[in-house]
Parts: sequence; C-alpha cells; structure tokens
Amino acid sequence: MTDGGTTVKNGAEPAAAGATVPDVSVSASDLALIARLRGRDGKAFADLLDRYHGPLLRLALVFVTSRAVAEEVVQETWVGVLDGLDRFEGRSSLKTWIFRILTNRAKTRGVREKRTVPFSAFADSEGDPEPAVEAARFRPDGMWGVAPRRWEDDTPETLLMTAQGLEHLESAIAALPANQRAVLTLRDIDGLDFDEVCNVLEITQTNQRVLLHRARSKLRAMLEEYVERK
Repeated sequence: MTDGGTTVKNGAEPAAAGATVPDVSVSASDLALIARLRGRDGKAFADLLDRYHGPLLRLALVFVTSRAVAEEVVQETWVGVLDGLDRFEGRSSLKTWIFRILTNRAKTRGVREKRTVPFSAFADSEGDPEPAVEAARFRPDGMWGVAPRRWEDDTPETLLMTAQGLEHLESAIAALPANQRAVLTLRDIDGLDFDEVCNVLEITQTNQRVLLHRARSKLRAMLEEYVERK
C-alpha cells in the first residue's frame, strides 16, 4: 500500500519521509520485546496491547468518522504488527513503527469514508497565515487588548475535574482541525516525544511546533471561555 509517498506493505516497516527527522535505532529493550513477540509470547503481546491500544484508538479517531471504524483500524494495525514483526528492521523505535502502521491504515479508511486528512494538511502549516490567537484580541499597536485571563491556581483544574468539565475538554479537543488535533493528541495526551511525533505524522520539526502551538492556543481560548462562564 502506498499512502502519500510512504510505502507500507502487509505491516512492513514504513520508510521515513525525507522531510521528517531521522528515526533513531531500536533500543535494547525493544529488541528484547521484539524477540519475545517473534516467539509468540502471549504475555508480551498482551502488555503491548495494554500500553498502546488506547493511544492508537485516539489517533485513529482523528482520521475516521466513528469509534466503531477506529476500533477496526486498530485491530487491523495489530494484525499488521504481528504480520510484520519478522520484517521489522529497527530503523525506528517499535512504538514509532506501530503508530506509523496505524496512521497509514487510518488514512486509507478515511479515504474510503471520504473523510481524510491530506498530507498537505500537515505539511503546509509553515506558510499558513492562520493566527494562533484571534487578531481582535490585540490593539492596533500590537499590545493586548483582551489579555488572557489570569486564572486562580486551582480554578481550571477544579472545573475540569468535574464530569461536565471533562466533557467540555474532550469536545474542545475534538473541535480542533485534524492536523492540530493529531499533534496535540500524540504530544500532550499520549506523551510521544518530539521526534516520535515528527516520524509518526511525517512532518518537519517546524510544522510540529506550529501545529502544537496553534492547538494549545485554541484549546486554552476555549477553556478560558468555559472558565469565564463558570
């Protein structure tokens, strides 16, 4: 399967795109885990499922329209992982490899559903004039007209720990543009590091910084509005 210039065949390790940062070599712990997985160690695979199933599902939901389809994509990803283990060459970390398999399958399903995030949506952010903060919040001299509200130390946390607050947070994340949501999800929710996100989404370091900054700024603005209402 070829998707936007990256070839993935039956779970084989994706080749890194030229614009992304180089993948790191596989770690010793990954090598030990891969050996167990290749030996069809059931506990090793169960541990892998526990560690990555939730994050993979969250990422799949960026590209497809329903949780049911996202679950199917994740199941297809695990099949691809099992099928491709013997061909895994260690050009990336095991985690990056698994997430790249998911990303390619999710994009393929998104195309079938006529809901996909084109590669250009991730690649063109450097030249995109979209502001991180609404221009109306600034005075003509460039200074703040409406500055970000200074929250009390515990106000946002207290509100967001309620069921209603958590629902609002999830809705705010879901309302982000897909490319920004993908970066925010991988970085701030699932804890992938900077290089891993670049390699999973096949974007440059600059693209990631821009997308993450915009996502965080929009999310803060939406949460600020929610806190103000409360």
